[in-house]
Amino acid sequence: MVIFASSLGTVFEWYDFYIYGTLAPILAAQSFSGVNPTAAFIFTLLAFAAGFAVRPFGALFFGRLGDIVGRKYTFIITMTLMGVGTFFIGLLPSYATAGIIAPVILICLRLAQGLALGGEYGGAAIYVCEHAPRNKRGLYTSWIQTTATLGLFMALLLVLGIRSSVGEPAFVGKPEVFWAAWRIPFLLSAVLLVVSIWIRLRLNESPVFQRMKAEGKGSKRPLSEAFGQWSNLKIAILALFGATAGEAVIWYGGQFYALFFLTQTLKVPGVNAQIMIAIALALGTPFFILFGWLSDKIGRKPIILAGFALGVVTYFPIFQGITHFANPKLEAALASAPVTVIADPSECSFQFNPVGTAKFTTSCDIAKSALVARSVNYENVETPKGTKASVKVGEQTIPTDTPNFAQVLGQAITSHGYPASANPADINYAMTVLLLTLLVIYVTLVYAPIAAWLVELFPTRIRYSGLSLPYHIGNGWFGGFLPATVFAIVAATGNIYSGLWYPIVVAAMSFVIGLIFLPETKDRDITRM
Repeated sequence: MVIFASSLGTVFEWYDFYIYGTLAPILAAQSFSGVNPTAAFIFTLLAFAAGFAVRPFGALFFGRLGDIVGRKYTFIITMTLMGVGTFFIGLLPSYATAGIIAPVILICLRLAQGLALGGEYGGAAIYVCEHAPRNKRGLYTSWIQTTATLGLFMALLLVLGIRSSVGEPAFVGKPEVFWAAWRIPFLLSAVLLVVSIWIRLRLNESPVFQRMKAEGKGSKRPLSEAFGQWSNLKIAILALFGATAGEAVIWYGGQFYALFFLTQTLKVPGVNAQIMIAIALALGTPFFILFGWLSDKIGRKPIILAGFALGVVTYFPIFQGITHFANPKLEAALASAPVTVIADPSECSFQFNPVGTAKFTTSCDIAKSALVARSVNYENVETPKGTKASVKVGEQTIPTDTPNFAQVLGQAITSHGYPASANPADINYAMTVLLLTLLVIYVTLVYAPIAAWLVELFPTRIRYSGLSLPYHIGNGWFGGFLPATVFAIVAATGNIYSGLWYPIVVAAMSFVIGLIFLPETKDRDITRM
């Protein structure tokens, strides 16, 4: 009952969070229609990342609450806050009807969700681990680890089912018309919220926490104790850079970015991409339980480090393979028709803006955005300062001040073999799903044992605070900013694969730090105060 109730409630929270990510392109059109499509998509990713950015603050607030008041009531509060935020996204007005207030409300709701999620994971993981037998902590907490993937799986299936039943026009709707079927998954969260709260209210408090309170050994200042004492702060820092940062980029790279790569870079139709991701998740999810169980036998550390190493070594060939099997015409065009952006470097921005205030409107940015939107690789050539940017496609040079620049550029790109979208008939579904499943298995390697590892690193009196902050900095900042960071790197360099250097470098860092500095913990006594 403990595992079921904790896992079910957490599945619901992750479902809430992933619904936004799955529908990001639609929300971009609804809430950021006042800017160009590429910038709108970046801003939508940043609104998505805003929820992740505040997760560490939620971890501090709810972590302290969990160490003082208890695990059970803290994660009931976080779940309620999360569900309310999701429901109101379903009632969000569009930019066409409400103007700037629409994206402002959206970001505020994402911030509320991020704060809630900052307290949820730590509570659920600790609650299960403190109930588990000593030799089954990895197995028991691996069920909690499946919740993120199951939440995404549930979100994909629901979106796919509604999308298929009502049709694409009714699902997407028009920005100037309030009702569209994309709102249904957000509104349905109200039902899930009621069920999840009812289940969690029936739970008892963690026995380890009850014992600590009965013996009067709880911390009155858990934040000061966790992060004001070097012995505890050192553990948190090592857990961040040696475990959770690498876990986050492998997780978000293998699930979220894989979906973005299929739909935004390879232009695979949304329904086809979601079906392939859903199948990969279904095939890969049992490995959470396998690797959780295995971590009780051989340790947490070797399994997680293996996931880091595999990501570092194979990310480039896997994503290149996905291109080969999902959009072979694009692969052929990338090899045969190089494109050049000729521009003043001072006009070329790194198109990443966490606070969402910048507009990328220089001639260089316009040229690069247009090419990235069509998934075109390009070389950068410098021109004298003040020169307007232009794009060379084959022998044709197109200045950015050309009337209908985007249309003219699009025609030139198309004539050189770049497809506007992936042809479903050309997709090798079996091989694409196989590669996507491999990415999910990497996720299970790094994610299945990490809850038990983190719980075992910290003493009971500060466990909620100590665990939550490094976990949510790693996942909220290193992971949450991954899609926007990768997209911006691609726009800056002109190579659709160059953004993969971000997860590769972070995973390599975590491999080295984890290997050298973090201990194995599977045999530790977690009842120590």
